[in-house]
Amino acid sequence: MRVGTGAFAIACAAVVATLPGVARATDCTGPVSPCVNDDTLWPHPGTSYFQAVGGSDTVGASQLGFALLVSYLSRPIVLALTSPGGGSQAYAVNDQANGTFMWSYGVGRRLELDLALPLTFGQGGTGLAPVSGGAGLNDTAVRDMRFGLTYALVQKVHGALPAAENTWGLAARFDVSAPTGDRDQFAGERSGVFVPSVAADGKLGRFFGAVEAGARIRPITDLLGARIGSQLLGGLGVGVNLLADERLSGALEAWALPTLVAQSNGATLIPAEWQLSLRTSPLASRELAVQLGGGGALDDSLTTPRLRFTLCVRWTPSGHAAAHLDTPPP
Repeated sequence: MRVGTGAFAIACAAVVATLPGVARATDCTGPVSPCVNDDTLWPHPGTSYFQAVGGSDTVGASQLGFALLVSYLSRPIVLALTSPGGGSQAYAVNDQANGTFMWSYGVGRRLELDLALPLTFGQGGTGLAPVSGGAGLNDTAVRDMRFGLTYALVQKVHGALPAAENTWGLAARFDVSAPTGDRDQFAGERSGVFVPSVAADGKLGRFFGAVEAGARIRPITDLLGARIGSQLLGGLGVGVNLLADERLSGALEAWALPTLVAQSNGATLIPAEWQLSLRTSPLASRELAVQLGGGGALDDSLTTPRLRFTLCVRWTPSGHAAAHLDTPPP
């Protein structure tokens, strides 16, 4: 892949992502719209020590990385229904198993192109049937694809001399979520979502951490009084290497998406979650990593699951591997 070809592909896809998709039958403009992405965990392709919080490492030049993150969610969409006898709840999405296939390609030592294809392997719930009287959820669904780029502003380097060492890094990302998913399954949004972000990470002895800040820019979608629009993005993760050479590490992370749109009832909408995980990198090159985690909600906002469990496998032949050698990369 050449840089020009990759940039042209991203530019074309960005144009497609902004199209409203008027040919689809699902109405996304009413007060009860299913054009909401119920899964707020959008993992990053490439190297990562956390499931949600991004880092600064990119794959090596002309290298191709792959990852698969499988996630189980419990009740991410709960509808509050009103009736003459009082209120009730409907589990529009009760249980859901999603998988995100991710690819990353190193254009150079600092630039990485990313692609993520999420799918719903299985789900159950009422959908909007209690409100619209229509059909419930399908067993499976196609979700909105994501693509973008990562640029390492500051790279971590471990040299033979202490003066040559740099144990922290900084990266900028720009991602686009294209409206390719099944809108009537809470798997696709009404239009493209633009996601700029900045992430920093570092190490201190056995300990490591990362922080990410950004935004998800989208038009407003209404769902039974909840107004889902543009959001800020914040994430923080800390961890410790339990065994040498990253054979086993533990991590704690949390992420939140404060919604910038005023709600009709005056409340705040801040989907937020926490997660504990164990990660192992069994190969000497550390290019293979397996991470298992579980956590739950920090807030009861719409699209916040009460429980979430994740399993991620990553293969990232990268410049990050060179950062663990005793000599700096050329």
